[in-house]
Amino acid sequence: MADNLPSEFDVIVIGTGLPESIIAAACSRSGQRVLHVDSRSYYGGNWASFSFSGILSWLKEYQENSDVVNESPAWQEQILENEEAIALSRKDKTIQHVEVFCYASQDLHEDVEEAGALQKNHASVISGSPTETAHSAYLPSEDESLCTGSCEMPTEQTPSSDLETALEINDVGVTGEKEKHYDDKTCVKSASEEETSENVPTAEDTALPPKKNRITYSQIIKEGRRFNIDLVSKLLYSRGLLIDLLIKSNVSRYAEFKNITRILAFREGRVEQVPCSRADVFNSKQLTMVEKRMLMKFLTFCMEYEKHPDEYKAYEEITFSEYLKTQKLTPNLRYFVLHSIAMTSETACNTIDGLKATKNFLRCLGRYGNTPFLFPLYGQGELPQCFCRMCAVFGGIYCLRHSVQCLVVDKESRKCKAIIDQFGQRIISKHFLVEDSYFSENTCSHVQYRQISRSVLITDRSVLKMDSDQQISILTVPGEEPGTFAVRVIELCPSTMTCMKGTYLVHLTCTSSKTAREDLEPVVQKLFTPYTETEIENEEVEKPRLLWALYFNMRDSSDVSRNSYNDLPSNVYVCSGPDCGLGNDNAVKQAETLFQLICPNEDFCPPPPNPEDIIIDGDSLQSEASEFSVLPEANSETPKESTSLGNPEEASQ
Repeated sequence: MADNLPSEFDVIVIGTGLPESIIAAACSRSGQRVLHVDSRSYYGGNWASFSFSGILSWLKEYQENSDVVNESPAWQEQILENEEAIALSRKDKTIQHVEVFCYASQDLHEDVEEAGALQKNHASVISGSPTETAHSAYLPSEDESLCTGSCEMPTEQTPSSDLETALEINDVGVTGEKEKHYDDKTCVKSASEEETSENVPTAEDTALPPKKNRITYSQIIKEGRRFNIDLVSKLLYSRGLLIDLLIKSNVSRYAEFKNITRILAFREGRVEQVPCSRADVFNSKQLTMVEKRMLMKFLTFCMEYEKHPDEYKAYEEITFSEYLKTQKLTPNLRYFVLHSIAMTSETACNTIDGLKATKNFLRCLGRYGNTPFLFPLYGQGELPQCFCRMCAVFGGIYCLRHSVQCLVVDKESRKCKAIIDQFGQRIISKHFLVEDSYFSENTCSHVQYRQISRSVLITDRSVLKMDSDQQISILTVPGEEPGTFAVRVIELCPSTMTCMKGTYLVHLTCTSSKTAREDLEPVVQKLFTPYTETEIENEEVEKPRLLWALYFNMRDSSDVSRNSYNDLPSNVYVCSGPDCGLGNDNAVKQAETLFQLICPNEDFCPPPPNPEDIIIDGDSLQSEASEFSVLPEANSETPKESTSLGNPEEASQ
């Protein structure tokens, strides 16, 4: 494939993270010739999602130093006298301090069938250090490889008169057959396998009738395809920039979403649900009638605080936490507003930022559900793939497992003119977008990075048990000591297609002050208890049981200035990796800013053209965009229980 690549493009994008994928889609949509390459074997970079065996393979890739650079002088010989090269790194150093722990018991009589099995003795730790884990994990063969292709998802034909309905929200579960592509191998998931009235393993599931609720490590391995584990944990604000972009570009038809059903708070050692909508406030049993009135009055003010500057101007210099004390709110209400609605901490933001965050939260309520947030089925890793698909539809060329050796710079003009790939092919382009992790230490020697602490847990039940076990929750746990950061907890149930039945997938995220385990383990210990045989016998365990845990630190390059990089040509643009924020606005803003530099007079990701308006003239397609049109998709199926939700007010207009 590499030998047949064209020798010239308008835009070359290196890396398939969310910002790069959005830019590639936008450039391809505007008629640019786009080459999109990634040295990894999967889409998404640090935005990717993996099956359970896939995450074990990813761990092995990072933890054994097998990515040795074979310095071949071949590409260096191609550099002419009037050129110089910017060598790119062959090793990704964005992930550090990886530690894996397994608490689920291993039944020695069960045969482990899924790739990536880690054998363990009961109650022992899989790894206390990255080195130990590297020897414990097993890298799947090519036939058992990671998820690298886009996922074919059933789409719903929506009325062209209402773009709002283009977002498909799955409220109950997905029906029909779903195909997920894992490299060259396709795994088909049927609804009958997904749906169950009780999401707790039965005796039939575990083949161990005497032991109720017993989930073994072998069972997790066997059901590994049902897991979709995100490297980065984020949600979509229902009125955020990414939702607006998905609707505008009609990329939303490539994915499906579920509402986050609960906003939780951790207070005085207990997890409780936070009332955020008007109905929740007045139905809440946690608040007195006086508190309900106080809360509604304050939230009403926050929705239009700009119209009443006298109410907050005098408090602009103090923290939002101090400002709340001036509003005669009870400690109970101050805690809810600060940590679960504004989602900040005691010292993290000032009054204006706190009011903005509260207004944004309230503004997003009710558009698609009772909370402001949506989550993509099959995980956050679906989103980069959706935009990659849009790019490919408009002619973009994709190459995974395709590394770039260097950027070729013209000495006289100081512009980048080409890349040289792993096969020694020189490919010319006008613009180059490079994900930060691809730059070498020489280029990044003056860059100061922040770090994100991440943890992924598999548990046996929810942190707050309710009548329905299909709850998707977000919880903020404040930092206990000065200088420590609040920890964001997102708990996903099996109906999100991210974990097997009878389990929950829990993501913890915070800004790093130490290693990920040191930052997050105290919160894990507050919310969960290790899964041991003695605990299994006692059915009245207060906390959910922890089956498996992963900790790692991820580089945050979102606030790095372009000037921090050494000697970058003006036509080489840098895309950052994921930031620590809850939403995706930073990625969308970055993509739009860079797109405007490349195509200053073009619309950013306009709606696709109406097929009837496409004029075929030779080999080119000239189209006139129709604002409310969609591209037809072959064999599209509409899930029976999937609904298209729009804002009723907007729809009526």
